[in-house]
Parts: sequence; C-alpha cells; structure tokens
Amino acid sequence: MPSHPIRRARQRGAILLILVATLGLGASALLIHSFSNGRAAAIRERATAASLAAAKEALLGYAIANGRLPRPAASATDGHEMSGPCGGAGCSGYLPWVTLGVAGADSWGKLLRYSVSPAFTRAPVSPASAVADRKVLSRDAGGAPLFLVGQQDCDINSRCAPAVIFSSGKNNLGTSVQGLALANAGVGNADEQQNDGATSEFFLRKPESNPAAPGGEFDDILVWIPLQLLYRKMEAGADRPKFDGAGAMSK
Repeated sequence: MPSHPIRRARQRGAILLILVATLGLGASALLIHSFSNGRAAAIRERATAASLAAAKEALLGYAIANGRLPRPAASATDGHEMSGPCGGAGCSGYLPWVTLGVAGADSWGKLLRYSVSPAFTRAPVSPASAVADRKVLSRDAGGAPLFLVGQQDCDINSRCAPAVIFSSGKNNLGTSVQGLALANAGVGNADEQQNDGATSEFFLRKPESNPAAPGGEFDDILVWIPLQLLYRKMEAGADRPKFDGAGAMSK
C-alpha cells in the first residue's frame, strides 16, 4: 500500500530538521572553539603584560635600593644578575629574574628579555654624565620607522631610555625556559628579528599577522623605563632612611 502523502511530507520535514540541527550544532561547536581560543590568547597576552609591568616595578625598586639598575641575567638558565660590569652587547640579555624576585618568563614559556644602558648599571648614576641609550621605534602609516622613545643619536643632551624589557610573544623566536633558542617560523618579520638580536634599538608595534606588512608580522610585547621616572624614584629612595641587618638606622 503506497505511503500517504502527508506522512511522507512529515518524514521529509523531520529529516530536514535533523540536518538543520546537526549543522547548527557543528557551527556552534566551531564558534565556541574559536571563542575559547581567542579568549585563551587574550588571557595569555594580559598575563604577559602583567609580568612585564611587575618586572618594570622590580627594576625600579632595585634601582631605589642599589642606586643603579641590575645587569642582565648570568645566562638563560641562571636568573641571577651577571657578575662584573657589562658593556656593549653584554648589557643585553635576559631579565635577572632571581635577583629581582619576579617571574622570568612570559605566558608562552619564553624568557623575558632585558637590555640596559651600561652607564646605569654602575652606582652612583650621575644625571650629569650617565647616558641612557636604549631606543624604541614603531612605524608610521606609510611603514617608515619612527622613534617612540629617543632619537637617532643619544648623548648627555639627547638621552633615550635607560632600559627595555620585552617578550618575544607567542610566535617566532625567543628562548625557552629550558634555555633553548626557538626557531623563526615567520617570513619577512624584520622587526621581530631586530628585537631578537638588538642591543640598543627595539621595535614596538600593534600586533600584525600579515607577513607583507611593513616590518612583517609582529607580536612582541615591550615596555621601557622612562628616564625621568627612574631619576625620581632613585632620588626619593636616596632620601629614605637606611637600616642595617639588625634594624638599626645607618648613617
């Protein structure tokens, strides 16, 4: 006996509803997955920014207590400040996280990088002679480099930043907490490569995933210590009473 037309129509309608529901569930799952990944990425970025802010405050605190900024870490696996003076490329390396008592890595398991002007690693730091020589650049609307901090030549009259701290970001380059140098998976990411090997000039830009953009893709996160802020903190620290290990005020 042939099927009733109404029954066949109901069956087709039920199948269509099942298909629509299945497709809807698949789309929802993709949206949830995408949202979860985006949220996780944002959380990691905020956590890394917080670690950099904490490192900056710790560096200022160190300068207040010691009359100078610390030198970079002894190595990728030793977070103590390196012994002896640093100069040139030796003043660029890793944040001395053990000496400062802060986290030494970002949210992607890469060591935080640190570069400091040599004159600011020797106490006492004299505003009359110490030259801050770390520069921070970005790019203008046409892609040309421009200075955010400092200028081409840093000297006693045109000083730049005393120090910078940065994370290599999620993608490309950096050094793992195990001390292993990570490969560059980017193409044409000139500004990230500049940061990775820089000793005085560093880039800070908005995140960019387009490899064809000026400077290439970019996800480094960088902060710097402003010169006048450092001097204000150190001057305030010099006016505070000092105590010896027994709690007695020193002269």
